[in-house]
Amino acid sequence: QLQLVESGGGLVQPGGSLRLSCAASGSIFSINAMGWYRQAPGKQRELVAVITIGATTNYPDAVKGRFTISRDNAKNTVYLQMNSLKPEDTGVYYCNAYPVKGAWGQGTQVTVST
Repeated sequence: QLQLVESGGGLVQPGGSLRLSCAASGSIFSINAMGWYRQAPGKQRELVAVITIGATTNYPDAVKGRFTISRDNAKNTVYLQMNSLKPEDTGVYYCNAYPVKGAWGQGTQVTVST
C-alpha cells in the first residue's frame, strides 16, 4: 500500500502562489489517475485536480485556470501548482489515487489570508 506525504503548504496572501508536492513511498507508474483533494474547515473533502497516467488533466470550475497538476513517475511525485490563490482555497490539501484508494496522508495546510 502506498504511503503519501504531502508538503509545500503555508500562509500566502490572496493572489499569491504555492507549489504542493506529494511523494509516494512506492511506484505511482501503474496508478491510472492521481488526484489532489482539499478539505476546508467545516466542509467535506473535495477533489480539486486529477491527472491520468497519460497526463490528461481535469479540474472543477472553482480552480480551473489557476491550478495545474503534474506528475513525475520517475520520482513517484505528484505536484499541484496553485496561482491566483483566493481565501476560499484555504484548507488541508491531500493527494491520493483517483478514485481514492488506501489511506490518506497527513495533508498540508494552505491558508490564504491577508
